[in-house]
Amino acid sequence: MDHIMDTLATPALGAAALSQAHQQLSEENRLLREQMRDFLKQANDNQRIMSRHQNFNLELIGSSSFRELIETIFSTLASSSDLDVLSLTLIDHQNNLRSILHDLSFDLKEFPQLMFVANEADLGLPAQTSNKPSLGLYSAALHAKFFAPCQKKPLSVALVPLFRQKRLIGCLNLGSFHATRFSASMATDFIEQMGFIIATCLENVINHERLTYIGLTDPLTNVSNRRNVERRMLEEIARARRQQYSIACMYLDIDFFKQVNDQYGHQSGDDVLKEVASRIKAELRLSDTLGRFGGEEFVVLLVNTDLQAAAQVAERIRLSIASTPFFLSMSGVCNSTISIGIAALSASDNQGDADAIAAELLWKSDRALYDAKEQGRNRVCLAK
Repeated sequence: MDHIMDTLATPALGAAALSQAHQQLSEENRLLREQMRDFLKQANDNQRIMSRHQNFNLELIGSSSFRELIETIFSTLASSSDLDVLSLTLIDHQNNLRSILHDLSFDLKEFPQLMFVANEADLGLPAQTSNKPSLGLYSAALHAKFFAPCQKKPLSVALVPLFRQKRLIGCLNLGSFHATRFSASMATDFIEQMGFIIATCLENVINHERLTYIGLTDPLTNVSNRRNVERRMLEEIARARRQQYSIACMYLDIDFFKQVNDQYGHQSGDDVLKEVASRIKAELRLSDTLGRFGGEEFVVLLVNTDLQAAAQVAERIRLSIASTPFFLSMSGVCNSTISIGIAALSASDNQGDADAIAAELLWKSDRALYDAKEQGRNRVCLAK
């Protein structure tokens, strides 16, 4: 612009030169205005992005349950960050978290992008990833397991390790259909901060769910308590009604349990109760519910199961208890058996008041258990 002003200041300047200078000045002004519009647009875009991320962070922090947090991650984060694919992998030692979530009626099938692995090695983060996000082009060899639930694979990815107290708890997996979206040369400060917030919120809601679970769990056998079984029964009746399938209820009672306490002591009786619960649980699916109803009595709810299928499961349980001695922590071993009564609720009979249906299902299985006791114990009887 200085050379244009010099030209304008020259007295002998002709009309053609003045016109050319005016055109150059107008062009530079136009370019400056365009740059200013671009700067303003970028500033507004950045403001909107920051606002979306602030709202996302507030939603994360405000999540009071695992379900609410996961829904926020998979819906709000995807939209606020313009992500094409998104998944989350959590480390779950010995299925502890999944077992708790199941007992709290969290249906994992609703969230296919949520995956679990047993340990850090199974997580399989790329070798160059330590506690920093890993960005770059998608590689099937490196990234396939992180995006396994996604039908269309991304072109560029960001793997964000989630740490709490220097302990790896999982990985947030971000993907884009644009190859330049996540570049290895990009700064990762923003993504790291997001990962820290998500990891913190995950730890908080998981601890909250664990506390809830403790309130619904029998402390001796570590299976559901009676209150939780009754709650789950109402939920399963409602779900079976919606999806039109049968459910079955088992009532189980350890035979001559008083004799175990009298002969071996109450500590040995506790050993038998814990081992019986463990053997029952080993024959069940994750979707089934096992609870201690009181004393030496247990109740099992089997989803999508008719009477005959339930009888097969019950017979496996009976055999697992009768065929193997129980090792006692205080005094040797003992043998024990169990009696089981079964009732089923078909889809066609699942009508009317759920509380009344639950009470009748329990009563029928209890009556079948009484028949098993009357017929000599250590047997399975079906409701008539």
